[in-house]
Amino acid sequence: MNFKNISSRINFILGLVLFVACSSSSDPAPTSTSSTVPDVYKKIYGATSVTSDGTYITIKTNALPDHTSVYYATNNALYDNFSGTTFAGYTFSKNPNNISSQTLTFKIPLDPKVASTHAATPMGPIGVSVNGIPFFNQYAAGGSPVTNEIAGFDQWWGHPQNSGQYHYHVEPKYLTTVKASKSALLGFLLDGFPVYGPEENGKTLVTADLDTYHGHTAATTEYPSGIYHYHITADAPYLNGSGFYGTAGTVSQ
Repeated sequence: MNFKNISSRINFILGLVLFVACSSSSDPAPTSTSSTVPDVYKKIYGATSVTSDGTYITIKTNALPDHTSVYYATNNALYDNFSGTTFAGYTFSKNPNNISSQTLTFKIPLDPKVASTHAATPMGPIGVSVNGIPFFNQYAAGGSPVTNEIAGFDQWWGHPQNSGQYHYHVEPKYLTTVKASKSALLGFLLDGFPVYGPEENGKTLVTADLDTYHGHTAATTEYPSGIYHYHITADAPYLNGSGFYGTAGTVSQ
């Protein structure tokens, strides 16, 4: 075989390789089945996972507080033999329950909208805080006023119910005084709208400053263009008033 034929064959092979390479690079990339989780939901540091399908944010948590509590087992590193005064000046009185790990899955709207009909909040979890602890509404077991249970709140103003599920009915003091601040993002309710602390623009809010659902629309650090959001206050109903402002997602446990 002479050099001319060899050269022709080499040129043919190189051309074929370039053709295949160019054809492959023009093929569409595989489509991902998951959407990127927006940065604001990455602030939920206590979740075991936070994912999105483009319509809902799914938050999974074991509901174990990252702070001390008298409700942990005595051999737990976070056990603290608390006594003294708890929320609203009540003298602490320990309830008979202890903290145990949970399997909670919150599925909330990625793009929350005001509901045409505002549903009442259920007993049990109505939202999730940034440290993975559920928010409960303003009622105690059986729908009685939560004032019947306040004496059982630990030094961080939470407590477990009879299955060991630790939760907050009122301000999560650890988040507002240690982990973050009184004006910080504290979590989300099931309708996808955020929950903030009791301070805004240097003012301590009370229920009278908010609407019937215990929120209002204003700019926040995370939502500079403004968004409807709830506020925790020191006075009843503490977190939520006459139901969800938006259409609630789901929680399974």
